[in-house]
Amino acid sequence: MALSRRLGRRVSAAALLLFLAACTTDPTGPGAPERAPGAGPAFAETFGGCPADPGDYAPSGWTPHWVEDFSTNLSKWNIWTGGAWNDELQYYQNDVDNLSLSEGILTIAAVKETVTGVTNPYDATPKTFGFTSGRIESKTLFGAGSTANKVRFAARIRIASGYGMWPAFWSYGDPWPTQGEIDILEARGNMPFQYQTAYYFGRRSGVNLVQNSAIVIQSQSSLTDCWHVYEVAWTKDALTFYLDGQVVDVKTGGYVPSLYRKREKLTLNLAVGGVFFWGLDPEHVTIGSPMQVDWVKVFTAK
Repeated sequence: MALSRRLGRRVSAAALLLFLAACTTDPTGPGAPERAPGAGPAFAETFGGCPADPGDYAPSGWTPHWVEDFSTNLSKWNIWTGGAWNDELQYYQNDVDNLSLSEGILTIAAVKETVTGVTNPYDATPKTFGFTSGRIESKTLFGAGSTANKVRFAARIRIASGYGMWPAFWSYGDPWPTQGEIDILEARGNMPFQYQTAYYFGRRSGVNLVQNSAIVIQSQSSLTDCWHVYEVAWTKDALTFYLDGQVVDVKTGGYVPSLYRKREKLTLNLAVGGVFFWGLDPEHVTIGSPMQVDWVKVFTAK
């Protein structure tokens, strides 16, 4: 399902229905999926409680390459100003109410307020927005086959809660989707036990070739109440996704090999509404807890 934040992205109706059907699964009831086999132990068993803080996390066999602990400032990031795509309701701005640092934690918060700004970075048409929020993108570009043979992105996050909240941790390159996109985490704030992974690629600007790559992942502990570590290991032929140290999804074949040697920026943002919430009346948006990020790390391996 093609859900994105750039020009030319379109949503397949059939894929959307398939995804919405998957979203109705009870993550704690009968038939809930077992943990996928992992490459090592999880940080803590998530049944009945939140995962433990992994501390100075570094997966075995991987070398630290780039680290952001949010202890000082956002100098490693470009801060997005303006609207976006996907019929989202927020205006991204560099304001302390939307982006703030405190005690090594980045907080990204949505605020209900009326502002006027550009529709998106490629359309300067003024538009009125009913919400503001925050989005940052790494100044450094990374990629398997360009940064190193293998690259692994990781972040410790507590997602935002509330109906209409769309927190995300992902990577992409310009012009989209020729450098690809990897969605490590996209979630709905009103569904605290699930999120999705996906990837996209195209050979021409604005034209995605990947269909139905989104997979819904279910957690045994709340994503809004608990901190979790979300990761993807990007290699020549596979994208391997982890939740708290356990493999939860592996994407191979298709256009995955086409991503090799592409370069992407890491992105953290909290969108409001949009196509992730079809038919959402802005008056029904509920803003709960904000999205918080403890750290972001990039690892490499041969």
